[in-house]
Parts: sequence; C-alpha cells; structure tokens
Amino acid sequence: MALSSESSTLLSLEQVAQMKEAKVAIVYTEWNDAIIREQLAGCHRILKQAHAICVGEYCVPGAFEIPFACRQVYETKAGREECPEAIIAFGAVIRGGTPHFEYVCKAVTEGITLLNTSLNIPVIFGVLTLDTEQQAWERLGGIHGHKGEEAAIAALKMIHFNRSL
Repeated sequence: MALSSESSTLLSLEQVAQMKEAKVAIVYTEWNDAIIREQLAGCHRILKQAHAICVGEYCVPGAFEIPFACRQVYETKAGREECPEAIIAFGAVIRGGTPHFEYVCKAVTEGITLLNTSLNIPVIFGVLTLDTEQQAWERLGGIHGHKGEEAAIAALKMIHFNRSL
C-alpha cells in the first residue's frame, strides 16, 4: 500500500498558504462517531492553519446519504456568501459479515464521483472503507497518516486549482 508520506508534495501546504479565506463545507456521518470526530479534528487543524473558513458542518445518518447531502448543501448555498468552494465528505464504513459493506461503499463512491463531474466545486472523498476499526486509527494519526488532515489539504489544493483557472 502506498503511504501519503511517499510523495514529497502531497502533504505540503506551501501551494495554498497564500489563499485568502477558502470556504469549505463538511458533510459527515453519525456512524462510527469516534472515528468521525477524529477526522473532523484533523480537518479543522489544517483549515485553521491555512486560514480557511468552515462555512458549515452537516451530519447525515450514514455514508449512503452523503452524496445527497453534498448536492443539497451546494444547491442551497449556491450564489450566497456562505457557498463553499469545496465540500469534504467524511464517513467510516467497516466491513461486517454481509455484502452490505460493498453496496454502501460502491454507492457512496459512485455518488461522490458523479458530484465531482456535475457540480462546479470539488467534493473530497474522505470516506474510510475499512475491514476493521483498527485500520481507521492507523489512518488517523497512525502509520498511514491522518486522512482528515489529508482531505482538508486536498480540498484547499482543489480550491487553489479552481481559483487559478
């Protein structure tokens, strides 16, 4: 498995350090709330460091509902001062003993992909798809970096990309 630390620029904020007040919204799930809280904490650390603005946090029941919520956030805020320039989607889907895991992961992945090709702003995929809860903690400050921080960096870099066009 590739590690985020294997890319010298992936985690750098240098490219986005001079951006003024980037606006980010966050959609997150109720499921696996301890994991989600840590994703949010990491995200907020980066947003604060970059002087970005979180224009709203929106909670949905589960990962399946994330694409709908992201579209609703964008459509209800479009043209307004609080319209986000990127949306970050956070969730944690942990494999169980039924095929439900595959259906949920496929649906949320396809939903976010569709949003990225239909909205005028990026939707960052911060949904952890895991075999075990331990894998989550390895990705939230453990050996695989911090996926909440990485999602915030990706959002800022995509905002920078859009602003540069």
